[in-house]
Amino acid sequence: MSHVLVSAIKASGLTIYDSLKKHTHLFIPDDDLQTILDEGLRGLVLDQPLRTRSKVLKTAVCNALGYPVPKSFKKTQPRFLGQNFDTYIQKSNNLQIWNEEVSPSRRYVLIRVNDNDRVTKIRVVTGPIIAAYDTTGTLTHKYQARCKVAVKTSQLVSREDTDNIRNKIIKVKRPGFLPIAELYDAMLKITVTNFPDPGSDQERNRGGKLHEVVCKALEGPTWADNGQFPDIKEQMLEVKLQTSSTVDLGLVCPDSDDPIADLPEFLHQDVRYAVFYATIDAGKVHVNHMILTTGKDFFTVFQRFGGLVTNKKLQIPLPRDFFD
Repeated sequence: MSHVLVSAIKASGLTIYDSLKKHTHLFIPDDDLQTILDEGLRGLVLDQPLRTRSKVLKTAVCNALGYPVPKSFKKTQPRFLGQNFDTYIQKSNNLQIWNEEVSPSRRYVLIRVNDNDRVTKIRVVTGPIIAAYDTTGTLTHKYQARCKVAVKTSQLVSREDTDNIRNKIIKVKRPGFLPIAELYDAMLKITVTNFPDPGSDQERNRGGKLHEVVCKALEGPTWADNGQFPDIKEQMLEVKLQTSSTVDLGLVCPDSDDPIADLPEFLHQDVRYAVFYATIDAGKVHVNHMILTTGKDFFTVFQRFGGLVTNKKLQIPLPRDFFD
């Protein structure tokens, strides 16, 4: 698959700056992009002065992906516009992003080099995954919202999916994919369930347990907490567990018309949001109500507040085993 994509890109005559909206078959999925670049760049020595090193790296990336090397590289955001990614050379596990915030709709190619500046490993991740690694407080101000009225019952806000979902998934009858009304019915039974509370300081683990419950109710994939967006891609579903009124949305604004980083045919507003409201009692998390809405309709029932701040320099520590 990877080699077929590279050959198709080479035959297309497109450059790294050309949009793929009319050539979506040439968009390289995350796993394939990681494989191609890992094979193409591993062993490359990047010990040049900064400006020269940047050009050497971009040239190598173009060659690996089948794109022609431009006479000069433009200062676009991101640098590889068509495939929607930026590159970062990592000798340490401290990721530094200068003069811009982490983008939820962008991919990040992180290139590990050893003490001799030789490329040893490539990782491809999306903006939301990068944000999940931030423990420094640099990304504290993210999107947040609150339901406009007290939640006393479950509610299906969006009676239909977005046009994009209906045209690209429902009309082609993707196996197992549920239209939003059927998705609501399938998850409604979760609102009478409970599970052990992992502890007052274990909010993420609580959320992970809910995700497992949702996957089981949908008879879908086994839940894996890898920071992907949306949480359950097979259903274009993002899941939120609320034991308080404030909904943390991270870097993604639900009604945004930006494309999803690794699903460029779809927009953030196409995602279905299941917001579960729960109470904690006697060591158990009791799920009481659910609100299900498309991202496009999200702010018809939720009130938006807060927003991203712009940092001149973000420093995000990556896990020790990030490149393992």
